[in-house]
Amino acid sequence: MTRRILITDIAWPDLEIEKEVLAAVDGEVMLAGDGTPEEIIALAPQADAILTCWKDVPAEALDIAPHCQMVSRYGIGLDNIPIGRATELGMLVTNVPDFCLEEVSDHVMALLLATARQLFPLARTPERSGWTRETPRPIPRVKGQTLGLIGFGNIARALVPKALGFGLRVIAYTPRLRPQDAPQGVEVTNDLSEMLAASDYVSIHCPLTEETAHLINDAALAQMKSDALLINTSRGGVIDEEALTRALRDGRIGGAALDVTDPEPPSADNPLLTLENVIVTPHAAFYSVAATAELARKAAENVVTVLRGEVPKTVVNAKVLDQENCRLVR
Repeated sequence: MTRRILITDIAWPDLEIEKEVLAAVDGEVMLAGDGTPEEIIALAPQADAILTCWKDVPAEALDIAPHCQMVSRYGIGLDNIPIGRATELGMLVTNVPDFCLEEVSDHVMALLLATARQLFPLARTPERSGWTRETPRPIPRVKGQTLGLIGFGNIARALVPKALGFGLRVIAYTPRLRPQDAPQGVEVTNDLSEMLAASDYVSIHCPLTEETAHLINDAALAQMKSDALLINTSRGGVIDEEALTRALRDGRIGGAALDVTDPEPPSADNPLLTLENVIVTPHAAFYSVAATAELARKAAENVVTVLRGEVPKTVVNAKVLDQENCRLVR
């Protein structure tokens, strides 16, 4: 029996890996064009499973997909999937929690070093005003400074040994970990204000939820050091960008390095794109050839597992398995 898998969007050139994996269940791929809500909704009634990368999966699409057993996320974050509605309908939701750990943690260190060492002003200087070491701000010694982490999931944990290797002190803000259970070399606090006040670099690693939306706002920025640097490779919505712009313009923090914005892509008139003390990369921290190939395979394997009537290891709404309307056919 042919199984139809709706793919809302991808961030790589083709679907060859997915097609190879899905062949195990006679899977037929339906790609939703530009991934607009209308295209996703139009194809949803035919879907036995949905694979999604960055596009929002409308709750309406799930409502009209009577045969859909699951939604598989290409990636870690789940803010583009209506998990509550999927659970109500008996659909499993999965992700790939070990995706791009090395790539994103490398990107954080690259952004940290680029901002600390002010590589962009130094690199632009020769063509602008001759051979000079003048920079907008004094360049600190990285060793001995403090890196604060907001959230302490897999990516933050992968970052720790790299940060320690540069001689940084590491403090993690996480309400879900007791200090005595912290890995060696990491201080843990459940007091965000304490961490912000102590950090020379603040790196965001929490998911975007109702609780974390605009977590970094005027009040949080006011608690940071005046020369501190803010790094975000998580989700743009964790930061109130208007508040961040004000803090940067007023010199209340030293700079920012952002791989994510809200919305994406940022509008051409977004003031963050013009500030001298800001680096913006295009949501590329996840990328490497190896990482995207691994992601495509693992996300598709989650689909195959469900369509075979088995439970994937990365179900994020496990309570659905005990519901009478669970669509997993075992």
